[in-house]
Amino acid sequence: MQAVDRAVDVLEFLAARRRAGGTEIAAALGVHKSTAFRLVNALVARGLVEQRTPRGKYCLGFELIRLGGAKRFQPDMITLANPVCERLAEEVGETVNIAVSEDGMAVNIAQARGLAAVITQNWLGRRTPLHATASGKVLLAFTPARERSDLFAAGLEEYTSSTVTDLAALEEELARITAQGYGLASEELELGLNAAAAPVRAADGTVVFAVSASGPSYRLTAERLPDVAKSVIDTATELSWLLGYLPE
Repeated sequence: MQAVDRAVDVLEFLAARRRAGGTEIAAALGVHKSTAFRLVNALVARGLVEQRTPRGKYCLGFELIRLGGAKRFQPDMITLANPVCERLAEEVGETVNIAVSEDGMAVNIAQARGLAAVITQNWLGRRTPLHATASGKVLLAFTPARERSDLFAAGLEEYTSSTVTDLAALEEELARITAQGYGLASEELELGLNAAAAPVRAADGTVVFAVSASGPSYRLTAERLPDVAKSVIDTATELSWLLGYLPE
């Protein structure tokens, strides 16, 4: 029972602090560092806690969603997101996804298809590169710079001729995303695929998800993307409100 109590203490501490190192966790629990690391490693093994870089700090894990909650103990995002995503998909006629950052990738956890989305490609549960997708770039834009550097220490993989593979160029784009509140991707992951995405915030203002609309480039053209982005931003704002975020 003591181990269970301490494991819960770890989760509650990370929920309050968002990120913490092993030494901080040990001090908070009043236990030896080796005990704290054993507890944390057990939680990491079950997906309840994440360490996104080899020696980075710990945070709550995506597996909490499956258990009926959501990352950082928000209400069940999938339940909240589905009707909102369906409305956006109906409005823009394209495929809408909710993505979360996990282990250096973007993972799609909810999906809705518009009437024009005749292609039956299923993105649900698919892991996609952060730097080559609209959702991924939005999630990256609100990730601390040091964590981004750790993620791309080995370089940026090229998926198409449009993939941004220069780190300085990517950082410039992420700065624009932070300023304008949305991100775009034009044939950067797959030829013929474009997308627009916007950040979804938790009650404390932290960006925890990204919502996107994607479709074929002949329909979701460069000229149409800014208008679609406005609709995606409205949806992201609504989802953030559902999570308790009230901007000043």
